Amino acid sequence: MTSRPGVDTPDHRGRTGLDQAGRDLDRNPDVRVRDVELTSQGWHVLRRTTFDYRRRDGRWESQQRETYDRGDGAVVLPYDAARGRVLLTRQFRYPAYVNDHPDGMLIEAAAGLLDADDPLTAIRRESAEELGVTLGSLTHVLDAYMSPGSVTERLHFFLAPYTPADRTAAGGGLEEDGEDIEVLELPFTKALSMTRDGRIADGKTILLLQWAALHGPFARHHDPVDPEHER
Repeated sequence: MTSRPGVDTPDHRGRTGLDQAGRDLDRNPDVRVRDVELTSQGWHVLRRTTFDYRRRDGRWESQQRETYDRGDGAVVLPYDAARGRVLLTRQFRYPAYVNDHPDGMLIEAAAGLLDADDPLTAIRRESAEELGVTLGSLTHVLDAYMSPGSVTERLHFFLAPYTPADRTAAGGGLEEDGEDIEVLELPFTKALSMTRDGRIADGKTILLLQWAALHGPFARHHDPVDPEHER
């Protein structure tokens, strides 16, 4: 029998059993997983799953879906309410560039995959690497599936206060990971206006900026953000 990397022999990341994800799901009685096929594994994993689905009229039908599994992530909007500023990044994103973005240079909130860390640890790590800022307290805003039709990732959203003294390094990301990140400190009003004219076109960043305007530190009438609301 031919060995299958990532299935019964380790792949380049030492993983096996990648075809087992979802086989034991039973939380929804209207879904019965029949088969999971590993179709590709690079750094992340693409699977094709066959399942039976009971429609609202009671009829069962067989369906297939491809899912891209890159793990879960976290994102943060550091804000300086006293000066009316936020910290963002600008970096090249090839998927956006190949899909009609003018130059692929996206302005975003700092974010990253959890890897083996919890969301709080991960976002503090990413903030230090990308922004050069040492975050103290973090406020958990929400969790969201950003592209649930095909991507399994759940993103954990945070806000965090900062001061100029908290900018302890230059940031810029990790060169060994191919990162070349520009740190932007922008007036909050300007950043929010950039979501309306298309200069900020990243979904997670738009969501955080709008949340900050509606419910957070830049809302005209809002309940104070609890800086100790750490999960």
